[in-house]
Amino acid sequence: MRGRQPAALFEQAVDGDRAALGRLLTLVERGGDEARQVARLAHQRAGAAATIGITGAPGAGKSTLTHALVHHLRQADHEVGVLAVDPSSPVTGGAILGDRVRMTGHAGDDAVFIRSMASRGHLGGLALATRDAIRVLDAAGFGLVVVETVGVGQVEVAIAGAADTTVVVVNPGWGDAVQASKAGLIEIADVLVVNKADLGGAEAAVRDLEDVLQLVGRPADGWCPPVVLTSAPDGTGIGRLWQAVTAHRAFLEASGELGRRRRRQLTAELREIVLRRLEERAATATGPGGFEAVVDEIAAGRADPWTAADALLDADRPTAGERSDQRPAG
Repeated sequence: MRGRQPAALFEQAVDGDRAALGRLLTLVERGGDEARQVARLAHQRAGAAATIGITGAPGAGKSTLTHALVHHLRQADHEVGVLAVDPSSPVTGGAILGDRVRMTGHAGDDAVFIRSMASRGHLGGLALATRDAIRVLDAAGFGLVVVETVGVGQVEVAIAGAADTTVVVVNPGWGDAVQASKAGLIEIADVLVVNKADLGGAEAAVRDLEDVLQLVGRPADGWCPPVVLTSAPDGTGIGRLWQAVTAHRAFLEASGELGRRRRRQLTAELREIVLRRLEERAATATGPGGFEAVVDEIAAGRADPWTAADALLDADRPTAGERSDQRPAG
């Protein structure tokens, strides 16, 4: 398997080879030329899957909720790919082991593929790697892809932004709805979940969130996020959660917002890739240790940051003569 080319692995994964699929996702996480080749292949075949991002406050029960949702989806005969994303664990190479432990009930089910992910040095970090991994699962035939993140930081919000529908999970003990609004959760949520319904204050948390939604008004796209009360361990409310997700999907398709949302995501992705490639070019232009030497020049007052940045970008730019040599004949 290790010696196989990405193109061959990709075809095997599309044909249902789960080992090949795992290898492809490893290439995506590692980054580099092979990851870019996989991304190109996946982009040509992806686009059919519905993607669901699950994020929220630490301790809200996202992993247990994801497990319960996958169980519900399998009862309806859906094929599901799951990415459990941990931006904080590039050393261990994956999300916390608990994500997989909680989903061992799906082991041996070829219609469920669960993968823990960390950045592993990918160009642009985990947000770009996650988008490529989603496309790989999509191309491999999974009609639903669930992306679970560990928290609600900037990276996690960016990852959730790669989904068609973002589910934000809170619990009664996390804080009030005003805090949720300040944290940006209301802004990114397509569906809000108050998990751990068995705890005191759950109904009050639902009312608080609904009150905040009334105050902020309807979003520009016209969708008002529903608030769903769940208890993931016993499956309470999971059916209602899935109904809310499917209702949002229907809204996206009927309104044309799905296409507009995906275009905005592609715009953000392209911008991020261009910025990262410029960073690579600058690092290449300076050579090993060269970037620090430029910083030394700035610190000594012999250069300023703006002039130094222009010099770095110009250093790798082909001259007029080089551009002319590269122009096709005829």
